[in-house]
Amino acid sequence: METQLDPMKDDLPLMANTSYMLVKHYILDLDVDFKSKVIEGIIVLFFETGSGYRKTSSTGKDDCQSQFDETCKMRASELCHIPVTNVSACSSKTEYIDFPVCGKGEEDTSDKNGNHSNEEQASGISSSKDCCDIENHGNKDFLLVLDCCDLSVLKVEEVDVAAVSGIEKFTRSAKVTDVSKELENLRNQIVHELVTLPADRWKEQLYYFTRCSQAPGCGELLFTTGTWSLEIRKSGIQTPTDFPHAIRIWYKTTPEGRSVTWTTDQNGRPCVYTMGSPINNRALFPCQEPPIALSTWQASVRTAAGFVVLMSGENSAEPVQLREGVLSWYYYVTMPMPASTFTIAVGCWQEVKQQSFTAAVQTNIEFSLPSSQADFRWHEDICGHVEYPCRFQNPAARLQAVIPYRVFAPWCLMERCEESLLQLIPQCLSAAYITLGTHPFSRLDVLIVPSNFSSLGMASPHIIFLSQSVLPGGSHLCGTRLCHEIAHAWFGLAIGARDWTEEWISEGFATFLEDIFWARAQQQLSHDEVTGQQELKALLRWRRLRDEVQNSEEELQVLRPKKESTGELSESGASVIKHGLKAEKIFMQVHYLKGYFLLRSLARTIGEASYLACLRKFVHKFHGQLVLSQDFLCMLLEDIPEQKESGLTVESIFQNWLDTSGIPKPLLEEGETWKECQLVQQVSGEVAKWIQTNQRIRKSGKKKRKQDEVVFQKLLPDQLVLLLEFLLEEKTLCPRILQCLEKTYQLREQDAEVRHRWCELVVKHKYVPGYGDVEKFLREDQAMGVYLYGELMVNEDVKQQELAHKCFAAAREHMDASSAKVVAEMLF
Repeated sequence: METQLDPMKDDLPLMANTSYMLVKHYILDLDVDFKSKVIEGIIVLFFETGSGYRKTSSTGKDDCQSQFDETCKMRASELCHIPVTNVSACSSKTEYIDFPVCGKGEEDTSDKNGNHSNEEQASGISSSKDCCDIENHGNKDFLLVLDCCDLSVLKVEEVDVAAVSGIEKFTRSAKVTDVSKELENLRNQIVHELVTLPADRWKEQLYYFTRCSQAPGCGELLFTTGTWSLEIRKSGIQTPTDFPHAIRIWYKTTPEGRSVTWTTDQNGRPCVYTMGSPINNRALFPCQEPPIALSTWQASVRTAAGFVVLMSGENSAEPVQLREGVLSWYYYVTMPMPASTFTIAVGCWQEVKQQSFTAAVQTNIEFSLPSSQADFRWHEDICGHVEYPCRFQNPAARLQAVIPYRVFAPWCLMERCEESLLQLIPQCLSAAYITLGTHPFSRLDVLIVPSNFSSLGMASPHIIFLSQSVLPGGSHLCGTRLCHEIAHAWFGLAIGARDWTEEWISEGFATFLEDIFWARAQQQLSHDEVTGQQELKALLRWRRLRDEVQNSEEELQVLRPKKESTGELSESGASVIKHGLKAEKIFMQVHYLKGYFLLRSLARTIGEASYLACLRKFVHKFHGQLVLSQDFLCMLLEDIPEQKESGLTVESIFQNWLDTSGIPKPLLEEGETWKECQLVQQVSGEVAKWIQTNQRIRKSGKKKRKQDEVVFQKLLPDQLVLLLEFLLEEKTLCPRILQCLEKTYQLREQDAEVRHRWCELVVKHKYVPGYGDVEKFLREDQAMGVYLYGELMVNEDVKQQELAHKCFAAAREHMDASSAKVVAEMLF
């Protein structure tokens, strides 16, 4: 029976029984309808029998059947370890190919009987319908469980891949004596041969995946939809081996589905995009969510002319006109990745064209090979991942410092993108390459998403979403955020966490590396300037971590909450992500910050050069794979055995950094050495001037006496953030000081981090002339303004509370669901 969880309060269930059947490839064929706010179409899934079943199938059918019964019981206490499989080295061929999936040629013909109904979607599965159905003289049917939520499933059928012309080549190795009797086995054998083709035949593989996806059906399958899952069975089929390995699902999304957001862009034009939902993509298509379900995909998306479809894909898709007013866009991916990384954005985006200077920059960068290349040349021909066309095996890709990139935005933001973002991308890509080596992905699209995006950025394969908040106020915030998202290409995408509770592996590494990348992207900075900037940033992060630890649940502060059970799964492969649906967790940065400070501590201990060499080695050893914390820590400590003698062990790192809440003990013992940084001392001097000026003005009262003019120094953006944070600690600042402060530093023209602190000062001191700045920030910088609502309410000031309600009323309709929930709890 399916576990019933509150979809807005509790943990996130991963229901798919990946131990029994594992998706290897998806083909999506979709129509986007902005009038109904629905994405409708077909998905074809190609499976392999799961490792859990293959390992136990020899023990007898009765023993295996008892394991199938466990699928929907979610017995988290009965666990087994599912290792990452190591397969042979990969090919270096990475040419592009286009095999657009043909449009749907037939209408949905599913009948409306109980076997194919969607009536139980809201209520889940009743206890009388266990995960296996009792029939056929007491035998139970095997049940395939997919992750699915907020979808209307119309029909499920088996695909007759054996009917594809030319498919015979995949049956030659099949030991079939009687084709008429063994047709089902033949179909599964064809799928097996297809999904296991060697990497150098990837073009052929995509071609036949497409052909198979268009093959006729050979029988409808029984299915039931629950709150969190789609459960499919075939009458009389009792094992995963015999279950169809190619199935076709007709479905449609719902307007309120939580995997995508339907909204308008900054020009008021309709758009839809995947916004990094806590439930991932299960409300976009039925899938297997557990990270272990690494798969490839192809997708054809049709939409009205005038719209641009951007997607996770290795090819830069060009639209094909199917008929007047309708365009089709086709993308594919050959590197297996979790379904959660699939990303799509459909809107009236405009490409910001590259100027001539970028070609010159790229030409220069191409020849600036990292001196670190020698660090990993000894094992550049070895890959530990499943076979796919790997860029680390491609000599040309290994020399490519800047991969091809494009920038898209609403037309009203094109000029701003051209002024800053476009110039930063090649610099940041080159800095990343100099630091880590080969780019895991062949190209990059960068999209400025609508204002309701709840984060400053989000990285997916081949595409990065950036908030409009990173554009104003110079290049600093835009550059650092871009570096952060680019770092995710290695940490978070090419190397993923085997257990989603260890999100620090992605976010901690990206936060640490953004500083390294940004220092190199700025070029011509002295060592002291780089050190100063990084120490200043460390202080800001320390203050943020301290505040978050004081104001959040202890349970949410642990980086490895499952401790020794991390990475373990139930027998079926199903699991639960603890706190995965907590709305406030989305806005927490503890995994970013504690992870960053751990990595910073390790780098300081062994030296930055040795540490970065170790990171490069780790990337080359584990790209294309899923890892746990100990995979990195063990490799690091193996390379520096002398650290073990000083007591630095994997166990001590777990105990001090990953398995406990609060501020890590080593971080407290380190002391706030960054306060000795010259940039920080400069800020302290400026703060003292402002406090003294404030005191003089207050003492002089309303008498306007001529004051000695105070000269304030020009500050960097991060210095301004620290200055305003220090001033926020002052009990009282008079209106004249706030007016002078804004005028001195032109705070309304600064980046969003600075303007956020300015708005906090305005709210704290009830500075009415600044209320317009607060309103503008809440409207245009939704990625950062959530907690300003709480500050407006806590003062119990009528004007501020009216402002909060006014802004929320204007933004609520298009606001991210988690943001809206958190703000509503503050206001009502």
